[in-house]
Amino acid sequence: MPRMNKTRTVAFASTVAAAMLFGGVVGATLLANVSAASSPSPSPAASPGSFKSNEDPTHEKGESAAQETAENNGTFRPGGPGGGPSNETAAHEATESASREAGEKT
Repeated sequence: MPRMNKTRTVAFASTVAAAMLFGGVVGATLLANVSAASSPSPSPAASPGSFKSNEDPTHEKGESAAQETAENNGTFRPGGPGGGPSNETAAHEATESASREAGEKT
């Protein structure tokens, strides 16, 4: 079997390294996309026409810009997640993960 010269050895090693790098990037990208797709969404978007924004000036003074945007684009959930009041008791909060709490705040 003939011996590979130094140039061919370097070219082969470079090709293998490039293929491994490319595979790592593609694998990480796919894994990130799968992770993002499998994480639960905060809530389904409201169907058009199911919520009417309260545009009364008194009401408008008391709401945040984020709430106004949510009302306007149809994603506002009156009463918090699930449509009811938020459970902010200390006992409930102690059992809740940070990501779940963040989901309740949006």
